[in-house]
Amino acid sequence: MPDLATPKTLIVIAGPTAVGKTALGIEVAKHYRTEIISADSRQFFIETEIGTAKPSADELTAVKHHFINSHHIHDFFSTGDFEQAAIKLLEELFTKYDVLVLVGGSGLYINALLNGLDDLPATDLNIRAQLNATFLERGLEPIKEQLSVVDPEYFASVDQQNPQRLVRGLEFYLSTGQKLSAYLHNTKKKRPFNIIRIGLNKDRQELYDQINYRVDLMMDNGLLDEVRSLLPYRSLNALKTVGYSELFDYLDGLISLEDAINSIKQNTRRFAKRQLTWFRKDSEMMWYHPSQISTLIADLDVMLVRPKPEL
Repeated sequence: MPDLATPKTLIVIAGPTAVGKTALGIEVAKHYRTEIISADSRQFFIETEIGTAKPSADELTAVKHHFINSHHIHDFFSTGDFEQAAIKLLEELFTKYDVLVLVGGSGLYINALLNGLDDLPATDLNIRAQLNATFLERGLEPIKEQLSVVDPEYFASVDQQNPQRLVRGLEFYLSTGQKLSAYLHNTKKKRPFNIIRIGLNKDRQELYDQINYRVDLMMDNGLLDEVRSLLPYRSLNALKTVGYSELFDYLDGLISLEDAINSIKQNTRRFAKRQLTWFRKDSEMMWYHPSQISTLIADLDVMLVRPKPEL
């Protein structure tokens, strides 16, 4: 149970991709007449619309969102940058609201905002260069295989299609002999607001069916055309992610469209599994099915010691 001595409260709604965070987060934000901070690193970028399952225009109109379409794919926006920008934004918004809502599935970014980032030891840039050379020559598999052995916790949380983050995790271990994941949880910064952590989950088959349906819907909505328009920028880190990498391979003639779509579904399911592994490590997370909106809001009202708004 959170400490309710602090008057300002951030409600965190986290969980795997496609579980229903956006819809539920909007209902919670509408109930408390407040705004949403997005913690989905894939949705920061203006150019990646369909493949990142951003909130619809109607959803963005219903509740004001922050960090949706906030950057361009050319921009470097790290977890540290997000921590600083989000803390500054929270300070501003808490002058207007007692309650704010954070919605997202990017565990590293949520951790940075809630707990802060530790000062990290310096790494060997020569090792980084060697790993980047390995990636260019042999692809991601050798890096993923080694990282999964030396730092399985970080491997479970990271986007498997993002070379920069995978290289960073292995570079850190090879340079220092220590796990990067250990530094992500070492020292929690004291935040000047209360935090309530809500996790969303479904039965595994129900979640996987929803993921498969959403991928099909993305294709129907023009994901292939979106990816084709981004071909000139495919080397950017923002595009080395699920939904884009597979269709780039199709456009290169390496795989069929059917295989590309199946790979998107499979890689998204794997990503969801890793997200759940990450969030389940948080002992303060309280879990709900996304359909339990009325139950969740009633529980939040009790935790916030707030009467329900009169109709």
